[in-house]
Amino acid sequence: MTIQDLGSKARIAAKALAQAPSEKKTAALRAMAKSIRAAAKIILAANVRDLEAAKAKDLKSSFVDRLTLNPARIEAMAVGLEEIAALKDPVGRVQEKWQRPNGMEISRISVPIGVIGIIYESRPNVTADAGGLCLKSGNAAILRGGSDGFESSKAIIDALRAGLKEAGLNEDAIQMVGTTDRAAVGEMLTGLGGTIDLIVPRGGKSLVARVQTEARVPVFSHLEGICHVYVDRAADLDMAKKIVLNAKMRRTGVCGSAETILIDKAAAAADLKPIIRTLIDAGCEVRGDAATQAADPAVKPASEEDWSTEYLDAIVSMKVVDGVDAAIAHIAKYGSQHTDSIITNDEATAEKFLREVDSAIVLHNASTQFADGGEFGFGAEIGIATGKMHARGPVGVDQLTTFKYQIRGTGQTRP
Repeated sequence: MTIQDLGSKARIAAKALAQAPSEKKTAALRAMAKSIRAAAKIILAANVRDLEAAKAKDLKSSFVDRLTLNPARIEAMAVGLEEIAALKDPVGRVQEKWQRPNGMEISRISVPIGVIGIIYESRPNVTADAGGLCLKSGNAAILRGGSDGFESSKAIIDALRAGLKEAGLNEDAIQMVGTTDRAAVGEMLTGLGGTIDLIVPRGGKSLVARVQTEARVPVFSHLEGICHVYVDRAADLDMAKKIVLNAKMRRTGVCGSAETILIDKAAAAADLKPIIRTLIDAGCEVRGDAATQAADPAVKPASEEDWSTEYLDAIVSMKVVDGVDAAIAHIAKYGSQHTDSIITNDEATAEKFLREVDSAIVLHNASTQFADGGEFGFGAEIGIATGKMHARGPVGVDQLTTFKYQIRGTGQTRP
């Protein structure tokens, strides 16, 4: 079967899925969760093969962590599918309704997008999240995972399709590109003869850049996560240390991991060294400006490139800035409009930061690691959209729908 065949089959499946009753989609998602649990040993064995190949390539530890599955992560995939099943069905929702002076009634109704192509790297759990979200929102999915997670993704797809079959839905609603050949990505970006309606890239800067350059169909932008935590002069130090440590070190390989810590100059005397020590003691390498280096001899010098680097590793850049305006300016210059946080007990400063930082997610007194659809109550997410069109922030079931207008008349004609 060619990749073009995947598109044709997905289009047929999408047409039927758009009309599927909510109860049937819910039953399918629950069956998929059950199937994931039943196939846990098969999925883990496939993941071992992927990990052995990754380690033979001497890939860095953060990459291996993203690739790794274990019983807890498999259970989390199953629970995620059940959470998606419990969400309200977005399809057919009346977004707005009004009546014109001539008596015509106009409604704006949520409808599926159609066939969604998801191109991602190294995260096998995306396979389950993407398949489940597309199903709930009435879309067919064509998944193309990274070559490093190929075996794991294939085992997960087999389990998802078994759940679809059990629920009586077309298995072609979720398909996987059965090759690691990079040419397949190029074919998907052309739209597979008009069968793909949307491309969602989830991966590194080079992948997203290629998708944005070559795609001939709409794309949900998902740039790198150059996320910041700004510690204001009115921050509580204990809170700041706790949040900074979690934002950077909870999981260094996720896109919501903080990559730059900004410290208010007015707080540096009391807060800078304790925050540096908190990170270094946790095994994090700190690269800083002159003021940060002066506070602790273990700090390495930061280069200009560091301020715009997504490390996805136990490395962080740190800079002392002259207040909230300088922090906002730094984020505007070097950030990726993904996720940024302020730590302060000054409500006016917090509101200024929340209002003026132009990122998809902006937080006050909370870790950037909350940049996750599950934490938003979305059940799961395909990625964090950093563009400004259609969807922004976590892409969940609501963001995977579009809308159409339904107009009901009683014989009106236009004069």
